Amino acid sequence: MNEQAEFAAALLQGHCPPGLHTWNNSAAEQRFAVYRNNYLVGLIEALADTFTVTQALVGVAFFQAMARVFVQTQPAQSPLLVGYGEGFGEFIDSFPPAAGLPYLGAVARLEMAYVQAYHAADAPVVAASELARWLDDGDALSRLRLTLHPSVQLVSSAYAVVSLWAAHQHDDPAGQLAAINLHSAQAAMLIRQGLEVLVIPISPASAQLIANLRQQSLATAAATASPEALTATLALLVQHAAISQLSLQE
Repeated sequence: MNEQAEFAAALLQGHCPPGLHTWNNSAAEQRFAVYRNNYLVGLIEALADTFTVTQALVGVAFFQAMARVFVQTQPAQSPLLVGYGEGFGEFIDSFPPAAGLPYLGAVARLEMAYVQAYHAADAPVVAASELARWLDDGDALSRLRLTLHPSVQLVSSAYAVVSLWAAHQHDDPAGQLAAINLHSAQAAMLIRQGLEVLVIPISPASAQLIANLRQQSLATAAATASPEALTATLALLVQHAAISQLSLQE
């Protein structure tokens, strides 16, 4: 292990790395403790900035305690903290103190998807007329592939996570929360349009179809959906400029 790796490990484990000296011969342990605390607090604050609804659902004290454990087990891999927190939702799913809130991890995944959609690359958009032209080509239809806009994100849960997120976009979330059936399965497609990220409620079946379209030809994905669901999903993608390229699968 090199010196940088030893220093990084010490930040997470809490001990002063061996051989550390200060310029004025003051106590290295105390100075390192201050540095370590600032490092942890900075990452916890970065998580709080991203996962505002997650924090609101559990309270600041619980969130900070949970975030501290996450930071210690999954430190930042980049100096750019805007994307820090990927995997936080999965961490919450396995975090024993959060077991009584089985929807919490999915809420965190929605919030992370929002950040990812906002910072995704730009891309051209396929017009409805161009898609219609390809759909009318019987020879090409079986091999047609759709490439979705880079900002498209999908979130699906057995719980009402989209409603939970939406409730916290109001000035009075408590009034909105009271009407939510937590055990209602929900999904959403997120996409950036201009400088705004749209969180569009969709059915879990539609979310699965869009996920399939990312990996499969249109014909293969359509084989697992009803004609009505396929038509509605394609209309949704066109309406929100979510298709960036059409191509033929070899």
